[in-house]
Amino acid sequence: MSETRVPDLDAWIASLTQPAALIELGALASCAVIAWAVAALVCRTVGSRSSASIMFGKRIVDGVLFPLLLVCLAYLARALLVSWVPLAVFKIAMPVLISLLVIRLGVKVLQAAFMDRPLVRVLERTISWVAWLAMVLWVSGLLPVVLEELDQIVWKVGGSKMSVRTMIEGALTAGAMLIVTLWISSAIETRLLRSATGGELSLRKAASNATRALLMFVGLMLAVSAVGIDLTAFSVLGGAIGVGVGFGLQKLAANYVSGFVILAERSMRIGDNVRVDNFEGIVTQINARYTLIRSLAGRESIVPNELLITTRVENLSLADSRVWLFSVVSVGYESDVDLVMSLLTQAALNQARVLRDPGPSVNLVAFGVDGLEFKVGFWIADPENGSDNLRSLINLDILKSLRENHIEIPYPQRVVHTRAA
Repeated sequence: MSETRVPDLDAWIASLTQPAALIELGALASCAVIAWAVAALVCRTVGSRSSASIMFGKRIVDGVLFPLLLVCLAYLARALLVSWVPLAVFKIAMPVLISLLVIRLGVKVLQAAFMDRPLVRVLERTISWVAWLAMVLWVSGLLPVVLEELDQIVWKVGGSKMSVRTMIEGALTAGAMLIVTLWISSAIETRLLRSATGGELSLRKAASNATRALLMFVGLMLAVSAVGIDLTAFSVLGGAIGVGVGFGLQKLAANYVSGFVILAERSMRIGDNVRVDNFEGIVTQINARYTLIRSLAGRESIVPNELLITTRVENLSLADSRVWLFSVVSVGYESDVDLVMSLLTQAALNQARVLRDPGPSVNLVAFGVDGLEFKVGFWIADPENGSDNLRSLINLDILKSLRENHIEIPYPQRVVHTRAA
């Protein structure tokens, strides 16, 4: 640390005016060019340049690999130059480069793990401020003094003593562990979901979520252990959480367990057309706690997974995608029954979505109060394209055919009795 910080500001500024500073600047520029070339070569070989890539980013310089290589090369260059020229530029350059690496790593991992959520921006600013503050304290030589003062603020927690320095170091260690675990879990999720579809996509999504939760738990435990906190102290907390799950979080636990059961049994997959609780739509997402179902009208319903396990669910895509629909038509008693049945059958066959095998069927189902009631039924193989629109087209065709053939569609007739005054 003594080689990096600036003990005398005036002497450091004076050393920047020496010719040796140009040599350091040239070495840093060479390190930057070499780091960019190596990162670009690796990116071209791997073929992973995208805005979501943590290692390469979208423009090479916004990834993690470029600042990482630059820091390594800068350390190597400083080790070679320290015995030849007095260092001035490297004393400020190394902390700046390390801060940039920390900021870039934290930002890219958070963006890949949490997308564009509002919390990500707050965490990005926090990482930036902490990294730059640590860099300033490091360069100015105040970091050891601040740490020593923070180490003097001690309080007793149970049977152990803790200080402000220990708490800060624990928070930083936990943050570093969580960033590393998020990085690993994001890479695993990208690898698992890259070419998965249908039921395989659901299983891989469940495995990805479980892996991320496990890695974050392990990382947090390692961070707590690295600070010096005895893990046996969490046994009481674990028991309390177990009691809370057993009594107060029964519904939540049931939804999570149901979600994994659905994904494991593959009874419902992303893309299936289902009907549950009088709501019909396509399954767009299966999460650990709930499932998203999007109706053909564009509405999305959030259905708890427990409801999908304990209630009756119609999966229209599970075995046979064919669906039977029908429409009811009333005509006058004096109408030609054979002609009516022929017109109804032809109206259904006029639509290309109606299956020919099995073909539509027309039945006289009731002798109504006002007329004869016919039911025209037909099969379709694409329920995801909607049923009301097809039924409307068939009804319009039926109405047109009946009017052309002068077949009366009766209206309710009532007898009204009046009493003389």
